[in-house]
Amino acid sequence: MSLRNVLKGTGVALITPFKQNFEIDFDALEKVINYVINNGCEYLVTLGTTGETPTLNEEEKNAIIYFTYDVVKDRVPVVVGIGGNNTKELCKELETYPLHKAVAVLSSSPAYNKPSQEGIFQHYKTLAAASPKPIILYNVPGRTGSNITAATTLRLAEEVENIWGIKEASGNMIQCMHILKDRPERFLVVSGDDHLAMPLIACGMDGVISVAANCFPKDFSEMVRLALHDDLNNARPLHYKCLEGNDLLFAENNPAGVKAFLAELGIIENVLRLPLVPLSKDLDKKVKHYLSHTFKN
Repeated sequence: MSLRNVLKGTGVALITPFKQNFEIDFDALEKVINYVINNGCEYLVTLGTTGETPTLNEEEKNAIIYFTYDVVKDRVPVVVGIGGNNTKELCKELETYPLHKAVAVLSSSPAYNKPSQEGIFQHYKTLAAASPKPIILYNVPGRTGSNITAATTLRLAEEVENIWGIKEASGNMIQCMHILKDRPERFLVVSGDDHLAMPLIACGMDGVISVAANCFPKDFSEMVRLALHDDLNNARPLHYKCLEGNDLLFAENNPAGVKAFLAELGIIENVLRLPLVPLSKDLDKKVKHYLSHTFKN
């Protein structure tokens, strides 16, 4: 098996909608799931950082996983996010969370601890041994405070049997190219940066795990498909159509940006759990203007 065949294209890093009382809005979550599947996205990632997982308890995480499976009904693959900076605790979660319908686990590099490259390697090697599903590394230095180097990524890909891919969100094109140049054939490499998805696919990546695809899935996923078929002439206009939207999505905070878009589309309520708050009024106006003048799904 290769995840490169299963998870090719656009994966959506799903948000977690909340009601005004800050409880999970499962009706809205169902709307988001159907919206992205019906508009062409190839797979879903639940319980990533875009899902505000630091503010979810264990019971809520389990409920979201089961609900996602029930709504998806095997229409597309589902990846479950299980990441953190306590290796021992993560091993317990890998053994107890409902992963029976997941095709893989996406696990972010430990945040705040700032481990050495050897520490990162041993962390993932331990998780891979405990996981009943393939592990996808997630490198996002802007959130974690440390980078998984290309050398460490390739070492994990070559030496650890249950490491099957990486979501690369370093923003470092040179690092990404070194991974792509020397990766094993079976090893999935996807972009974690919406802005860079098209150029990184042109370099050889297998797709993207996207925030933007929550709110403009049709054009974004079509852009990714075109790029994967080396049709950059037709992918490029969609890439630039999304560019300002991507700027707005990440101008203040993720997922505050994407929740503002989805609220304006009438799919969710614009509610986040502290310490995150909705976009500032000026930026929210720009979101409304962009949607009304540029992005109409």
